[in-house]
Amino acid sequence: MDDHAGLEDLTRRSLQELLKVGHELDLEGEEGAEALTSQLRQVRDEFVQLRMHYQFGIDEVQTKVNILRQEFEQVHDYSPIEHVRTRLKSVESLVEKAVRTGGEMTIPAIRERIHDIAGIRITCSFVSDAYWIADMLSRQPDLTVLKVKDYIDHPKPNGYRSLHLIVEVPVFLSEHTEKVPVELQIRTIAMDFWASVEHKLSYKYGQQLPPHLSAELEDAAQAASDLDQRMARMREEIRPMPRQHRRAAPLIALPARRTEDRPPEQRDQTRM
Repeated sequence: MDDHAGLEDLTRRSLQELLKVGHELDLEGEEGAEALTSQLRQVRDEFVQLRMHYQFGIDEVQTKVNILRQEFEQVHDYSPIEHVRTRLKSVESLVEKAVRTGGEMTIPAIRERIHDIAGIRITCSFVSDAYWIADMLSRQPDLTVLKVKDYIDHPKPNGYRSLHLIVEVPVFLSEHTEKVPVELQIRTIAMDFWASVEHKLSYKYGQQLPPHLSAELEDAAQAASDLDQRMARMREEIRPMPRQHRRAAPLIALPARRTEDRPPEQRDQTRM
């Protein structure tokens, strides 16, 4: 469904609330219809503007990623970044999630509770590269790490592995600066392949996968993890990682207010 259809869906969901506006203003007939039309146009314009600002946020972060990628290719004759993909929620998807999560259907309220409107997925060859990329991005002074979910070190029950970060980046508009959150997903090629298959199966069967498929996915997740470990050992034969980027354990730190989200062994680590 395109964005126009999504806005029609939003119109249907919000119609009762908008009609209430006309009732409170005691508007009827042509005058009431004009007031309702004005409200609908305002809703449409607000959602279009919201998506535009989040697209700008994607552009800002993607520029940072591309700069790092090109620099490493030039200076080190190697880049930890294999592929970069971006995603911006459609109006339909955004409205559906806003309704599902509850709360007010205003733009500020939606921005407050939905943090994956804009997303960037970075695919790399090795697990160590995922943390390396996250470290390099988190060091940039105009990028703030709001939240980290380390599903590499702590996989989901179904076997899903990836490093998730919610980062906030300033977008400089004509009259003001707006801070926009962008979700980063950093994973290896093996993790990405597994996640792609899992997504297709979930789309076909919904959240309740047949038991035999769930078991197969768990086995495949373990096989992907084993493959990543084997590739890491082989990497040392191909090109040892620069000493300054070696990691004995994941060291992605959270802002102080989010310390409780980190694993116990990481809670006393300071931001790099």
